[in-house]
Amino acid sequence: MSRFTYRRRRTIEVPAGSTVIGGSNPIRLQSMNSTSTMDTEGSIAQAERIAAAGADLVRLTAQGVREAENLTAIRDGLRAHGITVPLVADIHFNPRAAFEAAARVEKVRINPGNFADPGRTFRKINYTDEEYAAERGKIKEALRPLIDICNAHGTTLRIGVNHGSLSDRIMSRYGDTPAGMTESAMEYLRACRELGFNRIVVSIKASNVGVMVETVRRVAAAMEAEDMHYPLHLGVTEAGNGEDGRVKSAVGIGTLLAQGLGDTIRVSLSEEPEAELPVARMIVDRIEAIAAAPAIEAPEAEGRDCFMPARRVTAEVSVTEAGRVVAVAGGDRMPVVVAADAGALYPEGRRPDIIAVRADNLVEIDAAELIRGIPDIPPGAVVVITSEHPNFAAHVAAAVNAMMCAGVANPVIVKLNADGTGTDDAIVGACIKAGPLLLDGLADGLWIEPGTGIGDEADTASLAFGILQATRRRITATEYIACPSCGRTLFDLQTTLARIKEATKGLKRLKIGVMGCIVNGPGEMADADYGYVGAAAGCVSLYKGKECIVKNIPQEEAVERLVALIKDNGDWK
Repeated sequence: MSRFTYRRRRTIEVPAGSTVIGGSNPIRLQSMNSTSTMDTEGSIAQAERIAAAGADLVRLTAQGVREAENLTAIRDGLRAHGITVPLVADIHFNPRAAFEAAARVEKVRINPGNFADPGRTFRKINYTDEEYAAERGKIKEALRPLIDICNAHGTTLRIGVNHGSLSDRIMSRYGDTPAGMTESAMEYLRACRELGFNRIVVSIKASNVGVMVETVRRVAAAMEAEDMHYPLHLGVTEAGNGEDGRVKSAVGIGTLLAQGLGDTIRVSLSEEPEAELPVARMIVDRIEAIAAAPAIEAPEAEGRDCFMPARRVTAEVSVTEAGRVVAVAGGDRMPVVVAADAGALYPEGRRPDIIAVRADNLVEIDAAELIRGIPDIPPGAVVVITSEHPNFAAHVAAAVNAMMCAGVANPVIVKLNADGTGTDDAIVGACIKAGPLLLDGLADGLWIEPGTGIGDEADTASLAFGILQATRRRITATEYIACPSCGRTLFDLQTTLARIKEATKGLKRLKIGVMGCIVNGPGEMADADYGYVGAAAGCVSLYKGKECIVKNIPQEEAVERLVALIKDNGDWK
């Protein structure tokens, strides 16, 4: 089969209690409690709601030993209510908490960035090769007691790497890169294998969708090269809320699942945790349709990077209306957005570049026709590719590859419908269709037509801009890197995020991180321009990049102080 035909990656089966992850099992859905783990009754009630919403696993934070110990009471309370969903303990910095949790719940997540290595301080450390090897050698001994407990209790381990919490050691050798994230995961997997432990799930997360997709692809390839076949957990961390959060999650998770990578997922939204499950279900339903789709046979262009391909080389073509240039597509230009209705009420900053009915040189061709044989296409035309194939992205990718093999350099605009059972489903469907093509550099523009899920031309144009922003191909609005709330969060995240969005809604091209605690910031908002981070109960610290500028200010003042910080640095634009 060609690479355009869906194939799920081969993995071993890994049990987490009664739920088995990987192999030929369904893609498992997860969410995470936002309650304090010391709030036994509140945690039980919320975990019940998460399970009722469709979660196959429920995660809770265990930042200390006492929280880890209280997982027993939460587990027993759930079991007494007839809720058998496996529990996952989330550990940062504290191996002793991991030891306690591993004896009490079905799965434990540790972060290689802060388990054996000390917490990240953003210091550059110059290691000799011998010193670096010695530091790496400490991993196995740090893991040994945890592995012994996991073996004694049948507990599964998730090795969970996050882009923003790589250790200073990894950063010093590899930098803040997909290669560094890959090596961070592989070090722990090698240590586990040396200890004879294989009940492992691997996760790679980032708020930058492109970084997340590239790194998961790299980790999958690295595992394959070393004959490792552990299941993958997928998620875009700090995706935010509303349409933005759904778009980022669906683009990142959907792109990888459509490639056959991924065995369990979590959609991380800055909303109530049970709101994550319907979106996750929609993503998986779309992938199940792709898995059942007919095979796609087509030529493959040579020399393409399989991890994160460079943008396809195309000619620049001016799009004209009655001989007047209205946009330029292809080359190094940002992808264009197309719509059909000139009279729609498009929001400021998200007006389409091209109104299709007026354009002189758009040539619409079905992907199947291009795969069968490239027709004569005028050099001054922009090709609009459509498809009715259930595996839309792969079918269009195959068509673009056929153009590349034939030496046809016309720009490509991808055209799709916003069809779905409702708005969220239409958003998810559009993201899974368009996201892979943009991330892999195969599209020079996007045209989303109204459909059964989204019937408004302005809404579909706005969605197109949102997908371009999620893939970092074109930035038209402020991006909010906001963590989902958990038991570590030190303020009401949903209310705070809404206040920050309202205060900064007119800004362009900034990335603002909103982090509930110091665990998720500043590291997890790795590429944010500004950050709002919970420092203590009722107190917030403000960051510019990775530098803390204002420490421990009252929460009541923090949004106004954030606005002032942005203005003082000349970024209020």
